[in-house]
Parts: sequence; C-alpha cells; structure tokens
Amino acid sequence: MDVLASRILIRPSDPERSRRFYRDELGLAVAREFGEGEHRGVVFFAGSGLIEVSGRGGPEARAGVGLWLQVRDVHEEVARLTLLGQRIVRAPQTEPWGLVEAWIEDPDGIPIVLVEIPADHPLRRDSRTL
Repeated sequence: MDVLASRILIRPSDPERSRRFYRDELGLAVAREFGEGEHRGVVFFAGSGLIEVSGRGGPEARAGVGLWLQVRDVHEEVARLTLLGQRIVRAPQTEPWGLVEAWIEDPDGIPIVLVEIPADHPLRRDSRTL
C-alpha cells in the first residue's frame, strides 16, 4: 500500500458543537471547509495529521477511538483549557515511559491524550548522531 495522505474522520452527534470544540477550545487551525448545512465539514490541522469533523454519527461509531496530540507544554494547555471550562479527565502526570500526559474528552466523549515529550526523552534524540 502506498499511502499518500491520511486523516482521522470524526462523525459527531452534534457536528456544530464538535466543530466549535476542535476549532475554538483546542485551537486547531482549519485546513479546509467543504459542503453546506447538514453536509458541512471541516478539516483541521493536527501536527503532521488531519482531523475531519463531518457528517453525523452515533456512539457505536466512536467505540475504541482515541486521539493522541503532542503539545509543547501539557501544563500550559491544561491551564488554558480549564479557563475555557473544559473538563480535565486526568491532570498532567509523568508516565512510566517518560512522557507527560493529560487526558480530556471531546463533546462526544472521544478520549484525547495531550502529550508532552520531555527534552531528555529518547523520542527527542536524533539516532543519526549516535
């Protein structure tokens, strides 16, 4: 398989509420918008990936889905989201594998892990220089 591009598709129960969450609360930049009314969709930049919020779905469409978003400073993002009234499911903590993680949810309960990679973590090392 020669994958040229990819994105995560989210089919929310309330599309407008979810578009506001990803755009206004998480602060993701819009890559493109398409359609109108019930068929309106928004594609957001998410680092090197894309998240598309379009259509309408039920809870069964979200079973087992989660998002992993790397941020520069987890504590700063949690403070910002708290001021916006976002519920923090789990406060930032350093995991046994060395990443700092905090957990939130989107309006439909999709788990979102906010991840900070500390400067001394192996993921930050350039293996080409070893």
